[in-house]
Parts: sequence; C-alpha cells; structure tokens
Amino acid sequence: MAKSASVSLSTKLGPDERAAAVEALKTKELDILVIGGGIVGAGSALDAVTRGLSVGIVEARDWGSGTSSRSSKLVHGGIRYLEQLNFRLVREALIERGLLLQRLAPHLVKPVRFLYPLSKPVYERFYIGAGMALYDIFSWTGGRPPGVPHHRHLTKTQVLRAIPSLSKDAVVGGLTYYDAQVDDARYVSSLVRTASSYGAHAASRIRVEGFVKVGERVVGVKAHDYQTGEHFEIRAKQVVNATGVWTDDTQAMVGERGQFKVRASKGVHLVVPRDRIHSDMGMIFRTEKSVLFVIPWGRHWLVGTTDTDWDLDKAHPAATAADIDYILEHVNKVMAVPLTRADVEGVYAGLRPLLAGESDQTSKLSREHIVAHTVPGLVVVAGGKWTTYRVMAEDAIDEAVAALDGRIPSSTTMEIPLIGAEGYHAAWNKRGKIATAFGVHKVRIEHLLNRYGTTTDEILDLIRDDPSLAEPLPGADDYIRAEVVYAASHESALHLEDVLARRTRISIEAWDRGESAAPVAAKLMAGVLGWSDDEAEAEVANYLKRVAAERASQLEPDDESADRVRLEAPDITFGFDEDDMVVAGADQGGAPKPGEEVTEPAGTPGDDTSAGSPGGRQG
Repeated sequence: MAKSASVSLSTKLGPDERAAAVEALKTKELDILVIGGGIVGAGSALDAVTRGLSVGIVEARDWGSGTSSRSSKLVHGGIRYLEQLNFRLVREALIERGLLLQRLAPHLVKPVRFLYPLSKPVYERFYIGAGMALYDIFSWTGGRPPGVPHHRHLTKTQVLRAIPSLSKDAVVGGLTYYDAQVDDARYVSSLVRTASSYGAHAASRIRVEGFVKVGERVVGVKAHDYQTGEHFEIRAKQVVNATGVWTDDTQAMVGERGQFKVRASKGVHLVVPRDRIHSDMGMIFRTEKSVLFVIPWGRHWLVGTTDTDWDLDKAHPAATAADIDYILEHVNKVMAVPLTRADVEGVYAGLRPLLAGESDQTSKLSREHIVAHTVPGLVVVAGGKWTTYRVMAEDAIDEAVAALDGRIPSSTTMEIPLIGAEGYHAAWNKRGKIATAFGVHKVRIEHLLNRYGTTTDEILDLIRDDPSLAEPLPGADDYIRAEVVYAASHESALHLEDVLARRTRISIEAWDRGESAAPVAAKLMAGVLGWSDDEAEAEVANYLKRVAAERASQLEPDDESADRVRLEAPDITFGFDEDDMVVAGADQGGAPKPGEEVTEPAGTPGDDTSAGSPGGRQG
C-alpha cells in the first residue's frame, strides 16, 4: 500500500496507490466525491483537494477515455465564437490558454501557428483581420502576456511559399495567428496524478451504479469496482457529477428530471503523415457547418472536424465512411494534391457535451457551461469546452463548498502546476547533456520532456536499470518500451488499451494502429501488473478486436450501421471472471441503513449508457 506523508502523497499512481485509494473510498466519509474522470472531473478533484478538503474521484473506464482524449488537441479561444459575438467565452478561454502555456503545463501545452487563407480580396481580409485583432486584445486581458505572438497579414506569395501544398487558385492571401495544442489524454492523466499527489483518492474502473440518499439528500453513491467485481458504498458530504455526455443518464439515476439537457455532438478527425502536406503551419478553413482544422501533430497532421448529432453508444462513438469523405472533400478544396483514403493513418471520433434545447442543431448549441445544485448534496457541472476546464472545475467546487460547514479557502489552481511542469525549462536547456549521460539520442530526450516534463528522470531511471527499455516499440518508433512500463507503474494504466490509446497515441498514429506493438506492450505491462500469460494474451486479443471493429465501422455509410459494427468488439476485459460479474450485477451489495434510500442503478453492468462513465470536454 502507498504510504501517506504529512502533506501529500506520492506522485506515483500505480496498482498499490489504487488499492490504497479504494480502501479510503470504502472507509472514509469524504468532503467531496467527483464522478467522472475526464478533464473537468479531474480538474474538480484538484481544485477541491488543494482547498484542504478530503476528496475522492472515480471513473468507470480509464482517465480521459471519453470526450477528453478525443478532442482536436487544441487549447484555444475559439476564434469562430467571435462571429457569434460570444466575447466572454473567447476572453475566458484565451486567459486560460496563457495560463496553461506559461504556468500550469508548459511541457504539455505548446504554441501552434495557423493560417486562415483568404479567398476574397479586401472585405474578407478586413473582416477576419478585425476579428483576429480582437482575439489578440482579449489574450492580453488576463494580467499576464499571452505567451504567443500576435496575428500577421500575408500576401498570396507569402502564403504559397509557407504552404506549397495549397492550390494556387484557392487563396488570394492569408492571415496567421497563434493558438496552442496539447496531448489531451496525457494532460488528463497528469491532472489526476497531480490531484492524487495532493491527497485525492483516485481510482479508475469504478462505476457509479446508484446514489445513496437520506430523505431527499444525496449522501453518497453505490460503486462497482470493475477490477475486482466488488460492490461498496462511498460516502461524501457533496457529490459532483462531472460526467459530460453522460450527465442526463447520471441525473436519471437520482430520480430527478434534469434542469437542463446535454446533447452529444460527434466530431471526427483524420490522422495523415506529415509529408503529405507541405506546410510550415497549421490551417483553418470555414465550412458550411463549422470550421475545418489542419493541425500539426508531431510526424502527423490532424484533420477535422465534423459536427453532427449523436444519440447512439456514448462510450464508443464511431466514425463513418461519410464522415471521412466529408473531411477529405473539404480539405481537398484547397489542396494542390488531394488527400485520399490511402493517406489516412488513423481516425478517431469524440463527443462534445453541449447544453441544448430539444431541437437545436448541434453546430449552433452553446459551449457555455452550467453549474447547478440539482438536489441537496449533488452538484452538476455540464457543457463548456476543454480549454476552460479549470474555470468549470472552480465553479463546480465553489457551488459544492457553499453547502459545507466552515470557511473553505477559495480556489488555488491558477497557481498549481501539473506534475512535471516545475523546472521544465531548465531541464529542456540541459537536454543535450541528459542525452549524453544516458546514451540516448537528443531527439528522444526532447520527446520525453514534452510528454513527462521533469518526471522524465523517472523514465530514465527505468532505462538505467534495464537498458532494453530504451528500445522503440514495434511499428511505433516515437515511443519506447520504458513508457509502457511507466504507464502501468506510475500513470494508473490498468489495461493494454489504456496504454496504446491514451498514455501513448499509438492507436491513431501507427499505420497498423498498434497491432504490432500490442504483444510487446502487454508483456511489459504484465511484469508490473502481475498478469499471467493467458491474461496478457486476452488483453492483446481484445485490443486487436477493437482495432478491427473500428476499421470496419469506418467503411459503413451511416451512424447506425457504424455503431452496430463498432459494438461487435467486446468491451474492455475486467480483472475478474465475467460470470462473477453477471452475478455481482444482480446484487447491489449490502442493505441500506435505517432512514436511507438507495436509488436503482441506471443499467446493468454491461450497459455503457449508465453514469460514472468518462466525463470531459472537447476543445
């Protein structure tokens, strides 16, 4: 078991730390329990624990496995919201962008330059230029420099020199501006680790299946540990529902008609090789429905996104052939050499949680967030966007602590960097010496520093003890074997999918989507998690079926058929016999105490639409 210190816990979040967290969740009454391990849930846990509160956070799947790992990977103000006159949202997001770039996570959040190509002379340049000037002004209103350069105007010649892949007939000039990008999944797992290091009890693969109530007040939840099959109660003075697109399902579990609705909008992105588009910067284009980004992503480009209503399986949104064709058609309108399906390395789909009326089109729904005390003891936070997660989390915990006794300090997360951020710039300046000392190429050290910050030392310690861990994974040269071991020992990865899809991005970056890396990664994880050979083989088989189902779904013409094909793959394997899981699902475990009511679970253990599933935001 992990030993607690007087002020904080270890920054390690491995099997022992999870076991200690589960024990605490079972035995303590918490001040705050957060349901949902997406970006907003993780941010809420950090906000609460750094106010001195006792905090727990549970997630039905893996940290950030829903919306929060399937975004456009952008930390941005949302330049299109200027056209909607949503100045408050843009200003708020730009202030957060500067904070993330310069203080909270400089190792994970990086500036990225974009071109907005102009197709009409004079008027369009004036109109878009005015918007970008306002964008720059808002970025300075947070009391600190924005951390990125201002926008610039370019002639047609300058645009084509910077981006030779653009069709000469598609542009008459352009404007460039800066936003920022992030590995969204890595950020969420780092955020959870940071909350844990301050004392939050964090455990993934625990699903909430009901609420415990005294009269009309929520006093806790009924939890199901998917790793062991155990059912238990978690008691808390205040519960925060941060389940994103699952918000309505979670609210239904408490027996309350929601005060608002959350609609899911599907966004699809394609991953293509960097050499298919010759450009010094990213690009943003206007479409008839939304905007289309071409975003630099290491040795790749991310191209997206779509914006369509989705009311099918929330855990595994599926991209269709129509989605892929839509993106290719629109990006090819400005490309000198068109992209084809053969250029697509990876595809992923995510769901945006949008505050909605009954009949609004998803592309016009609000990206604002809302916080409400829907019933005593239960706070709901919904809507919003990835970039403003910290503000959403602060608002949610403000609402929760208003119902607690005593004077609770205000939020401090504006000054709390993520694990790996402190000392990052100094470590970056020493990257050459670090590479020499460990006999590792300088580029590899840069890769590690931009993923782990100063905790790169812990990766290098693994390599020092076992030099074979410096070898790259098969079919995924950007990642080394030590990263797989570290994901299982320090980053709460419990299954092979957690590593290949989120701790690394092999599942969308590799041409084979991780098929060749899977056996090697499973063997490395087995050494940390104690898997038998059969368990390791089952993890590989399950992952390969996931890849096959995703590929097959992307050939289907519509959402319904793609959803059906995607769900033919079995869900993640659990740490106990599936027959036992069925029996456990029939018995909620333990009788309610006198005067208490236990709400019925929203579904059976195999029902992915129940609450406790990943919460989060798409940027």
